[in-house]
Amino acid sequence: ALHEEDPTLSAGGVMHEGEVSAALGLGGIPAISEATMIARDALIAKAEGGRTHFQHLSARASVEALAAAKVNGAPVSGEVSPHHLLLCDAEVRSLDTSFKMNPPLRSATDREAIVVALADGTVDAIATDHAPHASHEKEQEFDRAPNGITGLETALGLAMQVLHVRHKMPLVKVLALLSQRPALALGLKAGSLAPGSATDVVVFDPAEKWVFHAADSLSKSKNTPFDGWELQGRVRLTVSEGRIAYRRT
Repeated sequence: ALHEEDPTLSAGGVMHEGEVSAALGLGGIPAISEATMIARDALIAKAEGGRTHFQHLSARASVEALAAAKVNGAPVSGEVSPHHLLLCDAEVRSLDTSFKMNPPLRSATDREAIVVALADGTVDAIATDHAPHASHEKEQEFDRAPNGITGLETALGLAMQVLHVRHKMPLVKVLALLSQRPALALGLKAGSLAPGSATDVVVFDPAEKWVFHAADSLSKSKNTPFDGWELQGRVRLTVSEGRIAYRRT
């Protein structure tokens, strides 16, 4: 499973390379720093066999490279994260470090391309890229703050909001992207309710709308760009390895 980034192209960058980075005077990370590595490693995967998974794709060029690799018969799969489906580099104008992550938030064009790639099956799964940080680490200059946001508690609600509500993706497909499809990509006996599968179950209300407040998060870290967002799909119960890990009272 690979985080694809060419350090010779991304060196010194703290956000997506584009009009916004130029206006802010911040070092940019070009989309090709991700896409060129996907294209290269897909060729290696085809030559060597086995299974290669590309993590948190963020750019149109990246999903195009993944699509080309699959057509070429490479044994590859890929994922995207909820924040790349909903946000773009324009958010960084605020210099709020909750919008700093790696890979960075890309352009609106990139954002729409990865939504399409999920819908047409080019991209195999959704993964949170959950990256908690202490508040004092994030509360500094944008170029000095660490990359990453929390994502476990908002993943379902965000995916429901952008894919099911906004883009009318069938609910069963959204849920497969969050469970069955990641398991298949990684060769895990999980992600379904089939006999013999891991007893990991989430019970949720798909119709319930709710507002996510970072202050109420169960995580010790509050580094999220989604504080105050209205989401759809409220988790009621989580069973992990056959034991109740969470119950909403």
